[in-house]
Amino acid sequence: MTPKLDIVFILLIFFIVTSSFAVEDAIGIEAPAPTDGGDATQAMLIRVTEEGLVSINGRYTDIGAVRANIERVKAEMPKAMIVVEVMPKTRVGAIALIRDAAYDAGYVEGVSLMLSRTD
Repeated sequence: MTPKLDIVFILLIFFIVTSSFAVEDAIGIEAPAPTDGGDATQAMLIRVTEEGLVSINGRYTDIGAVRANIERVKAEMPKAMIVVEVMPKTRVGAIALIRDAAYDAGYVEGVSLMLSRTD
């Protein structure tokens, strides 16, 4: 019994030492740039609840229509930045879909993530 156990431990150590671990990529979201207070920038507020409900500037929308709504608001306010406000238990998949929709709509910069402290 002892030689079998020794072989199992040797194999276990071998596979632990020789295995390679995958490095996970982080979500690319930029922190908002500090302002001096003199220049009021326009912002598009996208709120995501824990249940997955999405509102853009107070108007509720479907998660699939986020890109179209972002493009509509961008046409109204071309220099608007995007602030994504999420609740603490919001699913990461919903945040990633909104971020991808913003990037697809032409926002390669100016997408900020904000964690809501209130319900």
